[in-house]
Formats: sequence, structure tokens, C-alpha cells
Amino acid sequence: MRWSEIPKGAKAYMIYHALIEPQLIVWLLLPLYMMLTGYSVLDVGILFTVVNVALIPATYIIGRAFNKWDIKKGLMVIDALDGVAYIFYGLAQGVYASIMLFLGRLIEKVSTILYPLYRAYEQIIYPEDKYEEIFAWHLRIPEISRLIFYPILGYIFGYVFFKPEHYRMAFMIFGLLSIPTILYIHFFLPSVGKEERIQPEGFKFRVGEFKLLLLFEALFTLSWALAPTFVLINYVVFTLHKTIFEVTLIECANSVAMILGTYLSERFPKEKGFIAMSLGMFISALYALIMALSPPFWLAVVAYMLEALGSAIWFPFYRAWKFSLIPKDRVSEFHAAISSYNRIISLFAPLVAGGLASAHPTLPYGVSLVMFVLMALLFLILRVARTR
Repeated sequence: MRWSEIPKGAKAYMIYHALIEPQLIVWLLLPLYMMLTGYSVLDVGILFTVVNVALIPATYIIGRAFNKWDIKKGLMVIDALDGVAYIFYGLAQGVYASIMLFLGRLIEKVSTILYPLYRAYEQIIYPEDKYEEIFAWHLRIPEISRLIFYPILGYIFGYVFFKPEHYRMAFMIFGLLSIPTILYIHFFLPSVGKEERIQPEGFKFRVGEFKLLLLFEALFTLSWALAPTFVLINYVVFTLHKTIFEVTLIECANSVAMILGTYLSERFPKEKGFIAMSLGMFISALYALIMALSPPFWLAVVAYMLEALGSAIWFPFYRAWKFSLIPKDRVSEFHAAISSYNRIISLFAPLVAGGLASAHPTLPYGVSLVMFVLMALLFLILRVARTR
């Protein structure tokens, strides 16, 4: 699929994700800031877990409400909440630092309650008969943005402005940048209200496959929740004695592999989607295996490139399969329910991840390895079942 063939509204949505991509470096800076100011990797895991506990029921309730509301307004709320959260991070100093970090993290996690709206918006705004092709672009565009901005930001925060006070200032700036992104959503993204969610004739809810989808969601959620970003930062910065710049180099190598992988995924025919998903998961399993063996920095880069390559191969087909199981007239509710389910699965994962990393910096990756292998086998089973 060529860029010129993508509908205007879908293009605007992808460009929006490219615009907010540089701000997501906060996800790297926050745990590093906490560790630099005296928190252990276990402390980070505990804080993230405490915040997780209170937010499970709200995800489904809000998602159900957006069955009738314009989803675009929810996207604006996400950016507004993230902006406020980043400003709280910027205020985290002195005796009130822990309180500000907790409040900022709580507000940011409140915004993630609305994250299912991204999937709901995509399911409606992207052409249904082109999901596999368009999700290759959906991955590609934000990764190009990351590839441009992350090396610059990584160098700045790794070698020029690398003190805690510099990070606090950065949080404030990134918080204010949510104002133009909110305006972009308002003026350039199409509205998606109830009238845009007409369910196509012939849709049949496949209970058996939906249960398998939930099993996959659980495995995938755990595979990442047990090896989160703060585990990578702890390993690279405090075990390998590198800086945030090296962490962003891993992210950039990840982006290169992701972009290349999207072109590989386009070569798989739709009818071989489950084979592509299984192959992608086996490639991601190699990443987890390498990281579990405590690799040197250059090999960690290779490992994360393998993970990105695997993700680029399986993601478009998985997202298309997932959307085929969800009715459009209840799209927000279903995606929110799945998100609530994932939150329950991963509720104590940050605490477990912090504990595993305290025992050994790369032990969390060994647990993720098991999840990736199980997912690869699951897709092979689905492939066999579909061909009978």
C-alpha cells in the first residue's frame, strides 16, 4: 500500500503519533530520574505497582461511555492528562518529591485508562479491508520520528544536560508541548461518533477465537510487564555503566529494525497471517534469550533490533485478527474491557519485575522468554485449527 492510497484522516492520525513520539522519551527519563535521586529498581517497581491498583475498574467504565461519545475528544483528554503529569514530574524535588512523583504517575496512569480509545479509533478510521497493509504504515511513521529525535534528545540528556534538575526542566517543557498536540487533534483528526460505527452485515462473534485472543493478551501483557523499560535502564545505566544516550541508541536501532520489518510484513499474504505472527514471536523470543544472558551493550542493541523486527512482522496481522473479533458498534467497550483485563493480569508485574531485577539485572527477560515461546506456539495451533 502506497502512502498516497491511505485516506486523509488516517494519514493525519499517523502524523499525530509521529508528533507525540519525541515526548515519549519521558518514559525513559522518569525511571532514570528516580534512580539518580536515590530510588532503587525495586522502589520504582513498588511505586508503579501502587499506582496500578486503583485504576482497573475505571478503564471499562470510561470505555463503555465512549460507545456513544466522540472518540477524538478522548484522545485530547489523554494528551491533556499526560501534560499535567509531566509538569508534576518537573515539580518533584525536595521533601515533596515522592508525593509529586506519585501524583504525576497517578495522573499519567489515569490517561492510560483512555488508551483503548486509540485501538477503537484505529478500528473505525482505518479501511477494514486494508488493515494488514495500513498497520505497516501505522508502525512505520512514528518510528521514523523516533529515529530522528531520540539520538538528539539522548545525547542532550546523556552528555549535556544530565543532572536531575535538567530532567525536571525537561519534564516541564514536554508537559507544555501537549498544548499544540491537543490543538492538532482538534483541527486535523476526523470525529468518530456513534454514527461512524455501523456494524457490517454478516458479522459473527467467534467465542472460541475470542477466548484465544484473551489468552494471547495475557501472555503478551506479562511478557512486557515483567521486563519493562526501567529494567532496561537499570541494566544499561547501572550495570553496563552507560548513559541515557546509549538507551536511546537502543531505541533508535529498534526503530530501524521496526521500519525494515514493516516492509517484510507486507510480503506475507493475508491468508498466512498466523504463520507471520508465529514467526514474529519466535524472533522476539531470541531477543529475550539474548537479554537473559546479560549481553554486552552491542549485543543488547542486536537483541532489541530482533524484538522490533519480530514485532513488525506479527503486529499488523495480529491487529487485523483482533479487530475482526470485535463488533464496531461496541468497539470502545470491547477494547476497554480487554484493557481492564490486561491491567488485572499485570497488576503486580512492576513489583515482580523490580524484585527479579534486584536479584539479577536480566532475570526478567528470562521470564519473558517463556511467554514469547508460548505465544508463538499458540499462533501455530490457531493456524492448524483454521486450516481444518
